[in-house]
Amino acid sequence: MLRDPSTEISELLDPGEKLLWSGVPRQGVFLRGSDILLIPFSLLWGGFAIFWEASVLVMVPRASSHGNAPPFFNYIFPLFGLPFVVIGLYLIFGRFFVDSAIRGRTVYAITDRRIIIRSGLFSRSTKSLNLRTLSDVTLSEKDDGRGTITLGPSVGIYSMFQGTSWPGMGRHAVPILDSIADAKAAYEILRRAQHTAG
Repeated sequence: MLRDPSTEISELLDPGEKLLWSGVPRQGVFLRGSDILLIPFSLLWGGFAIFWEASVLVMVPRASSHGNAPPFFNYIFPLFGLPFVVIGLYLIFGRFFVDSAIRGRTVYAITDRRIIIRSGLFSRSTKSLNLRTLSDVTLSEKDDGRGTITLGPSVGIYSMFQGTSWPGMGRHAVPILDSIADAKAAYEILRRAQHTAG
């Protein structure tokens, strides 16, 4: 269970540093706007991989019974498709649970000097962004007040994958305060802190 975010963040503050805001991303499994494209792709990938693997598993015994296949064929060929099936199952189902688990261990903070993002599924990492050098702060807000604050310029197509656990996209992502409650208030605190720090 995630501790109170202000308690966890207070351990990371420098002497004299003042905590202005702390929060956590939305918890649990939910769909994002990018899933409009990602779900059909994952179903195509996973469906084809499962179909291919099932076809191989049916074909191998038939080929072996007719003596048309070399001995290694019975063992190696069926194993070839397993990584693709595993990837397909992750894309269809697993990524939602990984994303939820990562968000369950993530806390955010705005101080009078920096933005702190503490996250990590198996090991904890802390990212600090200096308020004085931070540019292109963008708020994306929903009707319920929940929203995402993007902390830097969007990088082309990678911005579509922000906040997701889609394989290989994390290293291209701009830091974000992902799906936080009362995002506008946090955004205003951040802008005031930037003005004061500058």
